[in-house]
Amino acid sequence: MSKNLVLLGPPGAGKGTQAARLSEDLGLFHLSTGDQLREEREADTELGRRAGAFIELGELVPDDIVVAMLLGRLDAERVDGFLLDGFPRTVAQAEALEAGLAARGKELDQAVLLEVPDEEVVKRLANRGRQDDAPDVVRERMRVYHEATEPLVGFYADRGLLARVDGTGNPDAIYERVRASV
Repeated sequence: MSKNLVLLGPPGAGKGTQAARLSEDLGLFHLSTGDQLREEREADTELGRRAGAFIELGELVPDDIVVAMLLGRLDAERVDGFLLDGFPRTVAQAEALEAGLAARGKELDQAVLLEVPDEEVVKRLANRGRQDDAPDVVRERMRVYHEATEPLVGFYADRGLLARVDGTGNPDAIYERVRASV
């Protein structure tokens, strides 16, 4: 039986690493919103042009555009089971995703939250050495993450869909915990 999953967690939690393994193991279509936005812009689609206008101004792409892209991609791929990596990020996005899936006769089976303490995230990202991973920048990203995600965690917990997974330790041990949770 296929599953429709969302993988949540702070920046540096290892969502991409875990999503790649989990989607391969379970035969799920893996979709990252960042990758999707880039592909839509490169393909010069209507949604890509609309998103590009916001990106060029340094603004967040509105939820309706992002959700339309994701649902359009899922429709186009005719997937039987998917894993969304790092989306949704807000309750509004979760509600829009839920409504879009319901309109297609689908629903989310589970939201897996990789829990990593803030200071561990700061350490991990500092080791990557990217400019946007400077400790003060990471702390601001974490503040924004907590502000937007805390309500999202409750949203999925209230629906009985949330699985909390310890995201600390080596990637293989984390993966075993993620795999056991689904």
